[in-house]
Amino acid sequence: MSTARQSARFGIAAIATYQPPWMLGNDWFEGTIPRKFVHHTGILSRPISEEDEVAMAVRVAEILQREAGCDWRNCAGLIFASPSFIPRLVAQKYLDGQSARSERLKSAARRFAQAIQLPKCPRFAINWFCSGFARAMSIARRRLANLAPHQFILLINSNRISRITDFGCAQTGALFGDMATATLLAREDSPQHPTHFNLLYANARKLPADGAFFNFHMRANVLVPQNGGGREYQEQRLVFSLNGMGVADAAPRAMASGIENALAETHISPADIRFVVPHQAGTGIIRLAAMKIETLGITGEIINGLTSAAGNVSSCSIPFALKQHWNRLGGIIACPTAAVGRPGMLEMSQGCILLQATPLHSKLASAA
Repeated sequence: MSTARQSARFGIAAIATYQPPWMLGNDWFEGTIPRKFVHHTGILSRPISEEDEVAMAVRVAEILQREAGCDWRNCAGLIFASPSFIPRLVAQKYLDGQSARSERLKSAARRFAQAIQLPKCPRFAINWFCSGFARAMSIARRRLANLAPHQFILLINSNRISRITDFGCAQTGALFGDMATATLLAREDSPQHPTHFNLLYANARKLPADGAFFNFHMRANVLVPQNGGGREYQEQRLVFSLNGMGVADAAPRAMASGIENALAETHISPADIRFVVPHQAGTGIIRLAAMKIETLGITGEIINGLTSAAGNVSSCSIPFALKQHWNRLGGIIACPTAAVGRPGMLEMSQGCILLQATPLHSKLASAA
């Protein structure tokens, strides 16, 4: 291992996003959405994908390649995160053998790597639900950061939660949107892909919870949308359920404590945080999280309101938010997240990423 590899800082050089063209508006739900749904979530419409997670991942990788000019031959590691794959034990319980095998996340990562012809390199496939981006960044920092100047890490988040949604459920039917994001991680001194945001900290962990906030169920006659505004009932569908009240109570506290832990470990002052880019779970949850975050002494701007035309896009939401506010961001940026734990378990997950805008980013952002 060279000294140059050990000492070089690395971080985010580029982010690409892919949003499916089919948009499903709130009017489709015909009054089944709770009266204060928009006030609590900010959601007016959400993208629905007719393609699977691997196809979406390929699309966003192609966008990244066009925008950043990356050469896949220089990829030194792949992290493929998806919140919409059914966990193994659930798949084995409810699905036939072939359907259960199709839910293997490692196989999806392999198919994606083959589709874009990635070289042989370390591959990680994870499902940490809405904390997937923080977990992936943590893996990159711990396992893949030893890069040569010309190399990069490819971090894919591909979310198609619509395929496990009961659209007739008043609590969860309108909550999530489909999306894929691709994040290119490189060294700060990369000649091809210099970083815009250096990675200072990344962590994600499981915490005990007061209840099981999340589970799967096989339901009959499940309402599903059709492109063009139609409706049909699927005879049988494996769908998720969510304890929305439990999540809304626990998530703001988890996000705030995630930042608090990150600042304690890095010895960064709360006053040095210029922006907070939290997981966009919904405008109401972010408002509650903001109140708790501000008690830490953080006075920087807290980004909210990105769910309007996207919904909760789970592990895609932080890279999506970073991309949307790319030229506005500067200084040290905290990206906290909170998510459900494993199905039926009394747990949740908490994550946080700390980024610092590089001089290059500040220069280019000012010019823009």
